[in-house]
Amino acid sequence: MITSAHNPRLRLVRRLHRRRQRERLGLFSCEGEDLLQAALAAGLEPVEVLADAERPPELPGLEGAERVDPRLLAEVSALGHPPRVLAIFRKADLPRLSAEAAPPVGLGLWHVGDPGNIGTLLRTADGLGPAFVTLSAGSADVTGPKALRASAGSVFRVPVGLFDESPAPKVALVAHGGTPLTEVDLGERTTFVLGAEREGLPDDVIAGCDALATIPLAPGAESLNVAVTGAVALYEWRRRHG
Repeated sequence: MITSAHNPRLRLVRRLHRRRQRERLGLFSCEGEDLLQAALAAGLEPVEVLADAERPPELPGLEGAERVDPRLLAEVSALGHPPRVLAIFRKADLPRLSAEAAPPVGLGLWHVGDPGNIGTLLRTADGLGPAFVTLSAGSADVTGPKALRASAGSVFRVPVGLFDESPAPKVALVAHGGTPLTEVDLGERTTFVLGAEREGLPDDVIAGCDALATIPLAPGAESLNVAVTGAVALYEWRRRHG
């Protein structure tokens, strides 16, 4: 049982709270039984598994988890309520967007920096998909603690790629000035391009899209949250294509 705060496994978990370390090491930590079950169901194999020594979870395949003093597990947790189990996974094992096997629809996210929105959009792509997500530089990390929780396990099922890998045709979603979404031609393959929460999409990104769409709002309303916008767009595509 781990009883020292200086244990190398616990030190590694602390390091993985920082995005730079996750990118450098190619690892991320995943907390809680629900997320861990989703990862295992998707076929990911943990590098390390740490469990509360006093209340270990009863999950198949985790019989060999390292037991940890619950106080120490709470200290390295990024959650408000300490988990019963924490695992470390390889980022390379997450599903990647492939040009040969890309889902027919997806979301291209430009500088979407809020990890809660990123996680919610992954969950939306999972629920209204199959769909993919692509991310530009400046977007939040899908393996950050908040994004993982908001994804509710969808991060282990939704293929993710780089923004420049977004397949055409592309439909830019803007708050004002576009064709109403219900009137835009949405083909069998579509990438909806969404911008940052405040700045929206820059002109050069819009110029690289094939259509410009707007979701009509009630009088006086300014805009929708980016995660809501993505959900509306995917729902509209699915409504047409089943």
